[in-house]
Amino acid sequence: MNELIIKDVSFSYTGGENVIENINLSLKEGELVSILGVSGCGKSTLFNVVSGLRKARTGTITLAGEDITGKPGKISYMLQKDLLLPYRTIEDNVALPLILSGMRKKEARAQVQDGIKRFGLDGVQKKYPSELSGGMRQRAALLRTYMFSSKAALLDEPFSALDTLTKSEMHAWYLKVMDEIKLSTLFITHDIDEAILLSDRICLMTGKPATISEEIIITQPRPRSRDFTLTTEFLQYKKQILEKL
Repeated sequence: MNELIIKDVSFSYTGGENVIENINLSLKEGELVSILGVSGCGKSTLFNVVSGLRKARTGTITLAGEDITGKPGKISYMLQKDLLLPYRTIEDNVALPLILSGMRKKEARAQVQDGIKRFGLDGVQKKYPSELSGGMRQRAALLRTYMFSSKAALLDEPFSALDTLTKSEMHAWYLKVMDEIKLSTLFITHDIDEAILLSDRICLMTGKPATISEEIIITQPRPRSRDFTLTTEFLQYKKQILEKL
């Protein structure tokens, strides 16, 4: 079953030409699909439209059978920076989506405890963001994103600010958690290696206005180790992507 369906979506700023045009994309339950494209091609614009922050000129967006076109607050959206509130504990940062929806703070704190354990944050929930490493802050931000909507998540370069070793650890951790909670993920990255390692499918966004010009299916099962980057298959995927971009 498709959790997210983006159909014939186009967007332009007032009085301008289309930035993205006739975008068609679907996301199945538990699937991770990456969007690759050069800087400024419209990837983040597409996310802003899907999340309802921008209004599409044409097309529809459906989440779990519900039309969410132009409706903010229906799908989780995480930007590159963790954006944790520095004056709130990790526990209260994670519980924020529930509190904003009208739930009492005590009840919201209780409801996030299972997620705190599953996301490896048990023992640091009473600490503040400044007391945590970059990787742990990203875990907290991802959990907050999940608490907002458990159906699907839009992640815009969530690991780009991390060092190489931490990023590698986060890749393995995220895939494990994602499989456990059956979270569908639409993922923006500029890192071709990262896309090949993580994705079930990679969609290439090219042109002006930008369209999804090609879809590449990664057939090797997840999770894939770092050694996969040394294989002939990996290099073939990378060569194909570089030629198209």
